[in-house]
Amino acid sequence: MRNSGRTSRSTSRPALPAGGRLPVRLPVRTSLLASALAVLMLAVAACGDDDGDDGERAAAGPGAVASGADVLGPAAPASGEPVRIGLVTGRGASGDLNIESDSAAATVKYLNEHRSGIAGRPIQLVTCETLADPGKGADCGNRMVEENVAAVVVGSTPVLESVWQPINQAGLPTVFYGASGRRLLGDTRSTFALTDPTFSISSVPIELAKKQKLGKVTAIVIDVPSSRASYEQAKSVYQAAGIELTVVPVPLGTADMTPQMRRLAGDDPGLVHIHGNDSFCISALNGLRAVGHDGPISAIGQCLTDATRKAVSGSYLEGVSVAASTPIGADNPSTRLYQAVVTTYGKDIDPSKPSGMNIFSTLAGFQAGVAGLSGEVTPASIIEALKTMPATELPGGGGLKIRCNGHAIPGSPAVCGRGGLLTTLDDAGEPTEYQLVGATPIED
Repeated sequence: MRNSGRTSRSTSRPALPAGGRLPVRLPVRTSLLASALAVLMLAVAACGDDDGDDGERAAAGPGAVASGADVLGPAAPASGEPVRIGLVTGRGASGDLNIESDSAAATVKYLNEHRSGIAGRPIQLVTCETLADPGKGADCGNRMVEENVAAVVVGSTPVLESVWQPINQAGLPTVFYGASGRRLLGDTRSTFALTDPTFSISSVPIELAKKQKLGKVTAIVIDVPSSRASYEQAKSVYQAAGIELTVVPVPLGTADMTPQMRRLAGDDPGLVHIHGNDSFCISALNGLRAVGHDGPISAIGQCLTDATRKAVSGSYLEGVSVAASTPIGADNPSTRLYQAVVTTYGKDIDPSKPSGMNIFSTLAGFQAGVAGLSGEVTPASIIEALKTMPATELPGGGGLKIRCNGHAIPGSPAVCGRGGLLTTLDDAGEPTEYQLVGATPIED
């Protein structure tokens, strides 16, 4: 078994180092000396705003739980003519994305009642579902133009570029939680991606591999165009870091990945990094366990849900590093706010699903970005408000900040965020403390 001989781990982790030292999953063959070194690697301060981080830890301490009304804040209702905002979701791509529409509806009610909507006017959503089909994605993009919306918020969908092209051609501001593609991220006119696209795809895997003195990362990637493009673009980054990248694309819906994992395990994969939704990650993790893989594993935040913990042994999940943009699964101000929103304004929304919290952060982050907007609300005024916004905390982002001035990531002017959150799973598959990593201020 993978974890035979492994010493038990505390569910409380020391802070991560400012220099980028990251927690890793140690193989069972690790010596006591290596284990001691790993502990030392963790015992330093995390990157980010110290005051904000201390405040979050204090708020999450004993007696800090407040009522939903307290968490939501005072009433500040919007009024007047609604501002029509497009919402394109990935509903139909996989079951765990179906939560997006419900979470978005709850989020808009919260923003209209407690954040005065946009420029004091209520937000009205115009929703379209891509069903993971490029043709339907293009139809959704064209519909947003025809509906004369002021801006478009795009959720998780494997056909991002199909959605984006007609919207971009029309000059409408488009806001993504995370996005990929050189054309999309290189747009200087009207595209805004709130989170750092390099964090979970290259930054974290490369650093984890270096700390383990591994020369290779094997990425198990959900086989959709946006994910393939992300890792194709990342190859030069891995090469520059002296790390070999091998990408193993696996089709969406593959229930048993044992054959792919058997081939992978026989090739000395180095760090195994999993990129997909929870059902995809369940298949990958169970396949790795079935073939006896005992090396280091990392994953993106969308991998981790209650379904993952139920389907994969906690002993196998223990020590997995998770790179995320929302601190899902831990008690902190971000998750308490999201839970209060979906409890107050939604029905039967599972707060453990990252897709729901991601769309909350996208909509609430967009609204926070245009907080300084007054007067007429048009695509042009929204673009101007986003490009000139000050550094602003991303709602639900665990302390991450956004600033859409084009300087967050070199060569990707559409990106508004830098860095991300990192955690290590305990023996129940639960995240331990999230730490900000690489979230340095975005320059003027």
